[in-house]
Amino acid sequence: QVHLVESGGGLVQPGGSLRLSCAASGSILSLNSMGWYRQAPGKERELVAGITSGGVTNYADPVKGRFTLSRDNAENTVNLQMNSLKPEDTAVYYCNAKDIITTYGRLIDDYWGQGTQVTVSS
Repeated sequence: QVHLVESGGGLVQPGGSLRLSCAASGSILSLNSMGWYRQAPGKERELVAGITSGGVTNYADPVKGRFTLSRDNAENTVNLQMNSLKPEDTAVYYCNAKDIITTYGRLIDDYWGQGTQVTVSS
């Protein structure tokens, strides 16, 4: 079993910054992909940013140049630095992990954190 624990989030004014963190725990031998998704009210969940164990990142177009995703492979943690936040960034943000090998074998399912609210408002 793999658990993802998120921290960060909250209320910030437009133009401000927030940092989200996510730590994966469990009997993990390797974890290839980690990232963040978000879901705004009435909308589908969408990818924000992802990073592989090799450090390859991909970002959704709306956040390019404003958000930066980093990773610590030894700790199985990812951090999402969000700058120049806009009201349209308001959503529940979910940490995601996939392509995981544990001491019990390879996991085929995606794993999700509990979600953390980000609200950008004046």
